[in-house]
Amino acid sequence: MADTSNQYNDQIEKCRELFINKMHDYGSAWRILRLPSLTDQIFIKAQRIRGLQKNAEQKIAEDETSEFIGIVNYSVMALIQIEKGVVEQPDLSLEVATQLYDEHVAKTKQLMMDKNHDYGEAWRDMRVSSLTDLILQKLLRVKQIENNSGKTLVSEGIDANYQDIINYAVFALIHLEERKEDKKSIE
Repeated sequence: MADTSNQYNDQIEKCRELFINKMHDYGSAWRILRLPSLTDQIFIKAQRIRGLQKNAEQKIAEDETSEFIGIVNYSVMALIQIEKGVVEQPDLSLEVATQLYDEHVAKTKQLMMDKNHDYGEAWRDMRVSSLTDLILQKLLRVKQIENNSGKTLVSEGIDANYQDIINYAVFALIHLEERKEDKKSIE
């Protein structure tokens, strides 16, 4: 699992770098977004990925990788919103936002490591398209929980679903990176 931990860190570092750069450009404007708005943003990205996987032609020159990175970052933002609540005006400095980002990623990675221990890294045998479908399924669950005012009878909460979404997206990023490396070694 050391490989998984290192690969996970590599992919998260790419996501984190983009998060920091966007925080530099836009500040914490995302702090005004309510949870359903973040869920919808993630849903749009996951639907686009599914479209890229199904359609032969694409009209925008971004691939799955950038969309999975967006899913990771919006999901971390959602976890921060759950913790901090929604505000009317941006209120987080780059330093504080990055610290919160790192804290939520660390918790999410630990969850992944625990599940990997129990499941034996089953994700390595999954297709990127299956990971996309699981992300969409989790998003539909989150939407239902949001429609139920955040209440569940027997299911895990919204935060656990966002953590799973992050982990599935990172797994997809790892697969896509390995695919790129395989193509390079063949050429």
